[in-house]
Amino acid sequence: MKIFVINPGSTSTKLALYEDEKQVWVGGAHHPVEDLIGFHHVNEQLEYRKKFVRRMLEKAGIPVEFDAVIARGGLLKPTPGGVYAINEQMKYDLLHAKMEHACNLGALIADELAEECQCPAYIADPEVVDELMPEARLTGIPEIRRISIFHALNSKAVARRYAASIGKHYEDLNLIVVHLGGGISVGAHRKGKVIDVNNALNGDGPFSPERAGTIPADQLVELCFSGKYNLRQMKKMLNGAGGLSAHLGETDMITIAGQADAGKEPYKQVLDAMLYTVAKEAGARYVALRGEVDAILLTGGIAHSDYCVKVLRSWVDCLGKVVLIPGEDEMGSLAYNALGALKGELPLQAYQPE
Repeated sequence: MKIFVINPGSTSTKLALYEDEKQVWVGGAHHPVEDLIGFHHVNEQLEYRKKFVRRMLEKAGIPVEFDAVIARGGLLKPTPGGVYAINEQMKYDLLHAKMEHACNLGALIADELAEECQCPAYIADPEVVDELMPEARLTGIPEIRRISIFHALNSKAVARRYAASIGKHYEDLNLIVVHLGGGISVGAHRKGKVIDVNNALNGDGPFSPERAGTIPADQLVELCFSGKYNLRQMKKMLNGAGGLSAHLGETDMITIAGQADAGKEPYKQVLDAMLYTVAKEAGARYVALRGEVDAILLTGGIAHSDYCVKVLRSWVDCLGKVVLIPGEDEMGSLAYNALGALKGELPLQAYQPE
């Protein structure tokens, strides 16, 4: 079965063609800054991205003849995990999403291509997968509720892959999945549902290369009303200019981990502190699973760093078996989900938010 995969990022569009589980073509590119600078809102990029996809297919000599098209899910309304057929409600919600990101365009492009070749169009495990248990939602301020935004696609894919490697199903296991990337999410996976996880986008949980994580509330409020910063600048501190970027002025993990491993300050102190916040979050997920943990999975790009894994393991080895599954394979994960839906091995969900 021919499955076409579309993954729009902030400054890139990744494309791939699979025959069943085998990747037979990969394409895409980073978009030049001068191409994107004229767009004030993500939705304005839709035609530009559509034309780019068409151009790449034509250049590769790939006809629009697929058995399924699947795209990275966007910032939809909260919804359980799984494979979703793209429908009109989904397209409307993506076009009118409160949070802008290029991933919102993927389903719109996929739907158009799928309509042309009369095949299904899907998304799978979007960032807004919400399976939180009730206790995980409330905070001490009734107007503020915890929300679920995390690396759902990769986290669930590596959890399924690990389960298969030991001859079990994802739904049979209790796992802590730690995704270590530009943002960091730590989820408690109980029998196939992510019952607790930090909001890895908007200031919750560990700090990361680009994000501030949880901040002492009183000091944050004081900073907000200090007159030094406007709303946009404060939001940028939380996501984009926080974490390692704020402390060290860079986010290149090869450089930072290398300097920390050599004992150079402030690299070692700052990186070790970041990894400690990750470990504390894993401890919280251990509690969410009531101590019944089959494995702790370390994944994402930072999991390639021997230094980071060593420090993190020194904190979390006491919680259970640690399994290293470095990197992320969003394209392969999407193809896997589409193939599972086509074969009837994965149930097809209907997007019907409340």
